[in-house]
Amino acid sequence: QVQLVESGGGLVQAGGSLRLSCAASGRTLSSRAMGWFRQAPGKERDFVATISWSGGSTDYADSVKGRFTISRDNAKNTVYLQMNSLKPEDTAVYYCAAARVVARTGNQYDYKFWGQGTQVTVSS
Repeated sequence: QVQLVESGGGLVQAGGSLRLSCAASGRTLSSRAMGWFRQAPGKERDFVATISWSGGSTDYADSVKGRFTISRDNAKNTVYLQMNSLKPEDTAVYYCAAARVVARTGNQYDYKFWGQGTQVTVSS
């Protein structure tokens, strides 16, 4: 079993930055791809970013490419999401997830474990 806890969310002005962290406990994450997803009020949960088990391969939703960066530190069992140039449309609850597979994947059905989410609010 893997427990995931997100942190780093908050309120920020448009154009600002936030860094989300996802700390895992229970079992190592090093054999799993990791991902970040987000859900805005009244909308479905969407893919944001994913990283392979080694950290050598990443992928992003088109809406965040060039602004967000996903990374991981397997020694610390932690995954990060650096968010720059934030926009009001980035406002959502952000979820960290651990996949069943080692390769990066944007398909949420590939993910087995989920965190409780952290709120990100971007004001205009």
